[in-house]
Amino acid sequence: MSFLTLDLNLLRVFDAVMTEQNLTRAAGHLAMTQPAVSNAIKRLRESLGDELLIRTAYGVKPTPRAEALWPAVRQSLAALEAAVMPETFDVSKAQATFRMAMADAMAAYWLPSLMRAIESEAPGVNIRMVPLTTREPRPMLLRGDIDLAVGFFPGVAAQLSSDTSSPIRHERLYSGQYVCVMRKEHPLAKVKLNLDNYCKANHLLVSFSGRAHGLVDEALAQIGRERRILLTVNQFFTAGRVVANSDLITVLPKHLIASTGMADLLVWRELPITLPAVHLDMLWHERDGRSPAHRWLRGNLEQTSSAALPGITRQATEATSLYDSPGPVPR
Repeated sequence: MSFLTLDLNLLRVFDAVMTEQNLTRAAGHLAMTQPAVSNAIKRLRESLGDELLIRTAYGVKPTPRAEALWPAVRQSLAALEAAVMPETFDVSKAQATFRMAMADAMAAYWLPSLMRAIESEAPGVNIRMVPLTTREPRPMLLRGDIDLAVGFFPGVAAQLSSDTSSPIRHERLYSGQYVCVMRKEHPLAKVKLNLDNYCKANHLLVSFSGRAHGLVDEALAQIGRERRILLTVNQFFTAGRVVANSDLITVLPKHLIASTGMADLLVWRELPITLPAVHLDMLWHERDGRSPAHRWLRGNLEQTSSAALPGITRQATEATSLYDSPGPVPR
């Protein structure tokens, strides 16, 4: 194969198929028929002497050669696009609708700021919120069900950090810690929280799936301990309301305590076990990466997290220090 005889249009089709990992969606993106896309991939296979893409039940899977080739193709096409069509984006004239998946607690913080920005800067942008009911939002992004996901996706973020062939992009917005939360008159609020009294308490678990097992249970199992999860809920707001009006205790990211709406009735204590940090990540699909409107949206969320989340943590700390306590917060 000679590069001089290679039809460069085939690389554009290859990029779309790698991005979508599905021939039908790639065809729609390129305004081509699926047979035409299949034929283009067949011609590229013959030119490069590699299968490139293998059909699966859910779309196509790239070969090692395709995974190695795609970053260079994607970067080159992006450079050509920027050179041929210089960006003249005016957010005040943008017309776009974005579907976002986010937990109720984070939506409570981000949406007011985002709405103010849209009203003042981007009146043609609309937002449609979709319930976040999973720690694995990649299928929703791949199908095009959502344009952006924001939340705690530990397994996904770890995989994406080492997978250059994935069409899903991610950015870390914030890192914080988990704490034990209870009503301020709770018996455990007046004593040092240790492993024994922690395990003897009745627990509430925030679980998107309803499964009564989480990070805390995994950590406890490693040291031969367990707890009783009396209740699971799928919203942070509900968790705060229940804990504020019962003797159940729960574990929440410290920066989300205020989002429960019950912060003045709650107190937090550091956990008697070690948990990994809680990270807030933003995920989106490569197909949207070059959209100026999508970049504006991501930039707004970046600014909001930088400005708001440290302040949220300070508020939680200051509020806790006002509660009646026999001494300093247990460390």
